[in-house]
Amino acid sequence: MHASPRLRILILAATTALAGCAGLPSSKDPKSAAEAYLDPQPPPDAVIVWGPHQRQFGELRMPDGAGPHPVVVMLHGGCWLADYDHGYMAGLAEAMRNEGFAVWTVGFRRIGEPGGGWPNTLFDVAEGTDHVRELAVEHPIDPERVVAVGHSAGGQLALWLASRRSQPADSPFRDDSALDIDGVLALAAAADLVGLSDRRTCSDAATRLIGGSPDLHPERYALASPTERVPLGVKQILVNGALDATWSEPADAYYEAALQAGDPVERRIVAGAGHFELVDPRSSAWPVVRDALRELAGGEATLPTSDVAP
Repeated sequence: MHASPRLRILILAATTALAGCAGLPSSKDPKSAAEAYLDPQPPPDAVIVWGPHQRQFGELRMPDGAGPHPVVVMLHGGCWLADYDHGYMAGLAEAMRNEGFAVWTVGFRRIGEPGGGWPNTLFDVAEGTDHVRELAVEHPIDPERVVAVGHSAGGQLALWLASRRSQPADSPFRDDSALDIDGVLALAAAADLVGLSDRRTCSDAATRLIGGSPDLHPERYALASPTERVPLGVKQILVNGALDATWSEPADAYYEAALQAGDPVERRIVAGAGHFELVDPRSSAWPVVRDALRELAGGEATLPTSDVAP
């Protein structure tokens, strides 16, 4: 993607503002927010609308070969805010397609646009994910081999997807027919909504997502925050950059809760990486992310899976 000088200025201004208020990487980090949004964005094979609202669509990328191919359900970050979309993850989606995965990037209504926030952001992610079954009718994909991959706010959503069958009986999100998630790859995951709300991270985005503070709506946080939903009962790998303190904190809280709940969860820290290296297949974080995906999909890891990666 080639941006005009004017577009570059607008993107730089927007992402600099996001970095300042959201705790996203600043200019001292190896990769800035502005650089992430200016990365090449290879187009998908198809854009498929699955609902009546503007953001109810998905981007499908199909690998070579006859299939049926395992599926990555990809969920973008940006603090659940309407200002930031899925484009910065296009390079990661393309790299995962080249690894032999069909990649389904799910759009969803976000905070600041009609219908965004509680509960529709979660409903959109759920419905968009379940649409994988419809995709399998016309495309050689395997809806019984699904890994959810999410970055930042999308990491919260990816982990949450794995909780749908175990939601309380009276939860609006409980769905015994939900698409099975075999594993979750959570990159710099915003997995502790209570902690994020308490710290007012990212312009208090978690509070805005839920529609109020944990004191006002404890029942909503109990349904939406992955830290409150453990055990998920599926394999999870959490990846964080060693230089990304803001988004390591909620991942730390989630990791400890998942371990105590007995979930099969692993944590991998990438030395020298900030927030956006994790979604850049040209970065040193990519081998760690790639091998985690292979493991979750049942493949053989090609690198050692130590706690701290070089």
